[in-house]
Amino acid sequence: MKKYSVIFVIPFLILSCFCEPCDEQDLEMYPYNPEYFIPEVPPTFPQFEQPEDNLMTREGVELGRFLFYDTILSGDGTMSCSSCHLPSGSFTDNLAVSTGIDGVAGTRSSMSLLNSAYFFNGLFWDGRVSTLEEQALLPVEDPIELHNKWPNVENKLRESDRYPKMFREAFGIVCREEITKELAAKAIAQFERSLVSSPNSKWDRVLANVDAFTDQELLGFDMFFDVNDQLKDAECNHCHNAPLFGVNEYFNNGLDAAATLDDFEDLGHGMVTGINLDNGKFRAPSLRNIELTAPYMHDGRFATLEEVFDHYNSGGHLSPNRDPLILELGFNEEEKAAMIAFLKTLTDTSIVNNPAYQSPF
Repeated sequence: MKKYSVIFVIPFLILSCFCEPCDEQDLEMYPYNPEYFIPEVPPTFPQFEQPEDNLMTREGVELGRFLFYDTILSGDGTMSCSSCHLPSGSFTDNLAVSTGIDGVAGTRSSMSLLNSAYFFNGLFWDGRVSTLEEQALLPVEDPIELHNKWPNVENKLRESDRYPKMFREAFGIVCREEITKELAAKAIAQFERSLVSSPNSKWDRVLANVDAFTDQELLGFDMFFDVNDQLKDAECNHCHNAPLFGVNEYFNNGLDAAATLDDFEDLGHGMVTGINLDNGKFRAPSLRNIELTAPYMHDGRFATLEEVFDHYNSGGHLSPNRDPLILELGFNEEEKAAMIAFLKTLTDTSIVNNPAYQSPF
């Protein structure tokens, strides 16, 4: 798909609402001509919406890429956003749970940021924030993650030899004092929105009639989407439908047994909504690049896709709000292998090797 770009000047009044008064207008020597762009997405994808006060520009995305990979955000200068969201793991860290700068382990696995531009019903496993801009603010001051304070980060960014010019080019600020956590979060959010699948997975190539499924992959496809009444229904498509292979909803997929709605060790979405019926529910993540994001589930309990399928094949554990589509499937080893073969057609190595998404350092 062709990438379209135009010159777009973002209204300064919108972006300067968090800024401090200037002691000296020291950045006007640098031009402010941001170039608006729409990321290249697979032909089957819709174009995602962007917040009106943070439309993506090439300068903003590039600033966000630097900040995403810069350890300047952490309290001791050892970790960055990318420490838990590596391109090689489709922007996860391939750990069951992540560990922050103090060596303290969290309780949940890092979610893939791939196609997070399409997450319109909350982010994180539990949906605790609404936007990527809100999400980008949290890890810096989380004591288990980057364990810093935003005023410290703002001061370092203002004193940097690199960042004042980049903030000027991205947001039109005129002095260093105008560098704020809100603008930093906006830039990181722009970069994260740029992390969109390419059309180069086998699934996308088959849709484009430039490749074909093997017999095994086709069997998995038929069961995934329940297109053949003579085959078993894997019940996957309800929570992982094309083209994104995920939905913006939260489910109890039978991971844990619970006698009552209050017996879940991790309340998940219920902790956010305060609704008991949401306890034990978590976001249904995208299956795109699922081959690259092991281990699986919100706590990384399953090391392989085979273990994941065994869980669903068993029907999971009983609890009052277990989703009714979590059933004993009765799949044999041949059918299990076919399902996994199909899931691997969703692997897209182009994005993990894309220079635009790699560290600039």
